[in-house]
Amino acid sequence: MDIGRLAARVVIGGLFVGHGTQKLFGWFGGPGLEATEQMMGALDMRPTRANALAAGISESAGGALVMLGAATPAAAASLIGTMATAIYKVHKPNGPWVAEGGWEYNAVLIAALTALIDAGPGDVSVDAGLGRKEWGPGWALGGLALGVAASATAVALGRHGSSGATPSPTDPVVQAAAGDKAGDPVTAVD
Repeated sequence: MDIGRLAARVVIGGLFVGHGTQKLFGWFGGPGLEATEQMMGALDMRPTRANALAAGISESAGGALVMLGAATPAAAASLIGTMATAIYKVHKPNGPWVAEGGWEYNAVLIAALTALIDAGPGDVSVDAGLGRKEWGPGWALGGLALGVAASATAVALGRHGSSGATPSPTDPVVQAAAGDKAGDPVTAVD
């Protein structure tokens, strides 16, 4: 059995389910849909409701599918997309280090998800039950490209019809989204 891949899937996928349900339902101390929608507005991600739903559903469904090892390239791509958006819209101005509100945590998740696509979900997975234990580097690069392209599209569409202004890193909503300076890597878009 591929215990490492199973452990990675359960931990990474399970935490994404948690993040998604924080956004959608306010579970696990999360903001809920209304506050997530407001945060999307502060990040210039319009329409705000659609982007809030997209982030919450991508993380919840993508995380659940990663946990199950089902449709691994597509599931991981959806999570890669939310992390790429979090890097671009929230963490990029802060540099790499998470202690400064940076993007390192998101980048590690993107790398882990890309590796998981490459290696495949392992023996104990829906994909393996359907005859696909491994996906390989072509699928990994494709999943990474799909996630980044989806993020770029969401960011570009989010600017359409808005002021085009980038929210200030000192904006209270952006600060809340970036987590505290004590190193909390949790954001409203990751």
